[in-house]
Amino acid sequence: MITVVSGGVGAARLLRGAAMIVAADELTTIVNTGDDTVMHGLFISPDLDTVTYTVSGAIDPQRGWGLSEEAWTTMQALERFVGVRPVGSHAGENWFGLGNRDLATHFYRTTRLAEGATLAEVTAEITRAFGIAFRVLPMSNDRVSTMVTLTDGTEVAFQEYFVKLQHDVPVRAVRFEGARTAKPLGLGELRDSRAVLIAPSNPIVSIGPMRTLAGFDDALASRRDTVVAISPIVAGAALKGPADRMLAELGHEASVVGVARLYSAIAGTLVIDTADAALAPQVEATGMRCVVAESVMKSPEVAASLTRTCLAAVGVGT
Repeated sequence: MITVVSGGVGAARLLRGAAMIVAADELTTIVNTGDDTVMHGLFISPDLDTVTYTVSGAIDPQRGWGLSEEAWTTMQALERFVGVRPVGSHAGENWFGLGNRDLATHFYRTTRLAEGATLAEVTAEITRAFGIAFRVLPMSNDRVSTMVTLTDGTEVAFQEYFVKLQHDVPVRAVRFEGARTAKPLGLGELRDSRAVLIAPSNPIVSIGPMRTLAGFDDALASRRDTVVAISPIVAGAALKGPADRMLAELGHEASVVGVARLYSAIAGTLVIDTADAALAPQVEATGMRCVVAESVMKSPEVAASLTRTCLAAVGVGT
């Protein structure tokens, strides 16, 4: 079995390629749910949905999230209530975009959870409905919420920072509410897989929530030599999202070297892009093996090649 530790867009693109070369019954991914939120009474799992939509080919290719051929009339219709909403009420807010077709996924998830199904059970049903054959696991059935403290001392939930504030404000701390008591899923897969890949996702807010769960880091550290991480930082910048700025704001180096320092205890190998080849010696100085490869996944074929590179680094064939 191959297990991929996943966040959002970068992980979804990697999985799209991995699914091309790894048999479905040999592939599992454990996905961050610290970004999960409730809007308009609906339970939303952004990273799970990005993985589902991307791998199934249903994703909007321009935005990189949500469904293609989407309509937004429901969100637009909420604007009529702006003038009557009482101060402090969240009714009718439309800063978090939910497309008309996308709403169906959230309706289904919310109702099934209300019926007593676990998030893992609902995720399995949703991924099957989208034709995904490999196993997609949420990191926990329990709620964990990523909370971001801004430099002015205000603490906001991750989606407010990421979407409402457009991740354009500096941060000074991140914490994961509920992580100490949440029961992790996928520890057996982490221990028993032939290889574990840590996808090119934000190390702080995409991979970080999973690492705070009891036993998660221990499972990776126990088989460190067969864990391969892929840097989400290329030439000092994140390809998408605030990973580079967030690393710097929280006291880490926004480079492949900074990523290596964060992962060296749990992963024996770091894959970096060709643009960062000159930094390979500094990566290896952290105690990690460094592999240089094309890591910007411009197509599913590049993602498949990147997956092969990662597996070959630990002696696993496809």
